[in-house]
Amino acid sequence: MVNQTYTTDVLVVGGGVGGTAAAIQAARRGVNTILVSEFPWLGGMLTSAGVSVPDGNELEAFQTGLWGAFLRELRHRQPGGLDHSWVSFFSFDPRVGAKIFADWVQELPNLQWFQGQVPLEVLRQGNSVTGVRFANFTIKAKIILDGTELGDLLALAEIPYRWGWELQSEWGEPSAPETFNSLTEKYPVQAPTGVVIMQDFGVEVAPEIPQAPHYNPSLFAGAWDGYGGETFLNYGRLPGGRFMINWPICGNDYGEGLGRLLDSEASRGEFIQECRWHSQNFAHFIQSQLGRRYGLAEEVFPLLGLGTGRGDGRGFLAPTTSAFALHPYYRESRRLVGLNTVREQDILPVTGGRVASLNLDTIAIGNYANDHHYPGFTFPLQPKSIRWGGRWTGTPFTIPYSCLVPQLTDNFLVCEKNISVSHIANGATRLQPVVMGIGQAAGMAAAMCVEFNCQPRDLSVRALQAALLQDERSPTAIIPLFNLALSDSEWLPQQVYYLDNPEAYPKNGYSSSSSLPQYCHVNTYQVLIRTCDCFTGIFQRQDQQDYRFTITAPEAHQEQTWQLVTRRSQIDDQLQALPHQQLVKIWGRLNPAGNWLIVEYLET
Repeated sequence: MVNQTYTTDVLVVGGGVGGTAAAIQAARRGVNTILVSEFPWLGGMLTSAGVSVPDGNELEAFQTGLWGAFLRELRHRQPGGLDHSWVSFFSFDPRVGAKIFADWVQELPNLQWFQGQVPLEVLRQGNSVTGVRFANFTIKAKIILDGTELGDLLALAEIPYRWGWELQSEWGEPSAPETFNSLTEKYPVQAPTGVVIMQDFGVEVAPEIPQAPHYNPSLFAGAWDGYGGETFLNYGRLPGGRFMINWPICGNDYGEGLGRLLDSEASRGEFIQECRWHSQNFAHFIQSQLGRRYGLAEEVFPLLGLGTGRGDGRGFLAPTTSAFALHPYYRESRRLVGLNTVREQDILPVTGGRVASLNLDTIAIGNYANDHHYPGFTFPLQPKSIRWGGRWTGTPFTIPYSCLVPQLTDNFLVCEKNISVSHIANGATRLQPVVMGIGQAAGMAAAMCVEFNCQPRDLSVRALQAALLQDERSPTAIIPLFNLALSDSEWLPQQVYYLDNPEAYPKNGYSSSSSLPQYCHVNTYQVLIRTCDCFTGIFQRQDQQDYRFTITAPEAHQEQTWQLVTRRSQIDDQLQALPHQQLVKIWGRLNPAGNWLIVEYLET
């Protein structure tokens, strides 16, 4: 393979969640595809970065495309299910997620995967990108996608990109600063996190976690004030008594010298090492405060062969320790200057509504709150959270195809956090399910450009939208509609209707089709009931979209009170209509970490 040149239809550089989704979708469409990843695991944020407690697109109606397929595979493969943490509905062992992505890639004979490689040079001919050189080989392709964690191809190809804040004068974003200040200077982008996985050993027998360089316990003082140690750990509880440590309050976010991520390979490595030390120090602090019952988890992440893991004589663990993620959880990267830019206004609810305005060239959806991380600073943002299903969720919004396409460069698309988006709006577009949707759309677009022998900027958006909606294996929603799941017979007609009639898109996000089901699909709910537990009890209405349930049966949970939540629109309607103190029978699952009873079906 040394000095060899490969030729393919589509090349995806970067094996993160977006790059992996793009490569899978392009290959499934039928074109020859090569995926090159830096790490031995695919899936980026969801797996190799350790954030296997993902945020956003949690409602049933938004579980479509490759994201929905991934969740279904997790439910099938993950022992103990997914109901473990309180920050997310989905908590899984990152090894399980990595295996799913590897299996999907390996089942495709027209998809070739090279791992352990980073791009060194981008080949150009005029305004066109033609190939990428790696250490031992070069790959030439008709369409090239940047799926790297930090938008590295943008820099190598000298494609215009953004890094840092935009002032309010740029686009009139309500949360953008009017002038640059100490916050914007210290944190040009959001702080990454070096995720570490800890383990509950049951008794105080866990090996001691040594301090790393620069240990300062005052940095972590008060980390779980107002929560308590157990609730803090349950934030990211995983199956098997493990905990994802990705904590923003006096925790392991790390943002010292973020510009080093772009300066050089050496400076990036220096930052990554410091980020890992910071997380090791936080883990040491946790153990020192909560006891030796808690220690570093064993045999989670693959070893990269960079050391013995025995330490350097000063107590810090070498980066081969398997409790530490393979790379930081990057919340922001270089951001393309594209044909269109997603701004804060594009993710906020329309006046008097519960959804954002609709992009006519929509190719993916998201719904997470706008979430920014700057250690030591509180940064106010315009609210975009709403109450739905008995809990807080976020205003749904759409991602336009035009933010994946460079203004001038041909044969090129982006498919990760590196889309054309403002610094402010990136806080909502960066989440794992959104990026997976972006990747799926980018992969589909790349394959169609090969099929039709056209440039990404010239691809028919309506043809791309139709292909995404009607994909044989993983059809994906591109219009957010709270009350239409993929299994509904009206799902596709209503998606197409609002594409044809965007002015009719409802401000409340609910399709008004008269043929919609009232409360359930019998066959679907019969399957759900078989996988759930049954509870009888008294429904209590605390407030609008705030429900409690005191169990009277079974005896094992008698007199316990749980918060009722749901991801299903029909159940949300029923909960809103139930009278206070109503006796009801519920089929669902208990999540002790969140004190939730997740309702899948109910009878009065």
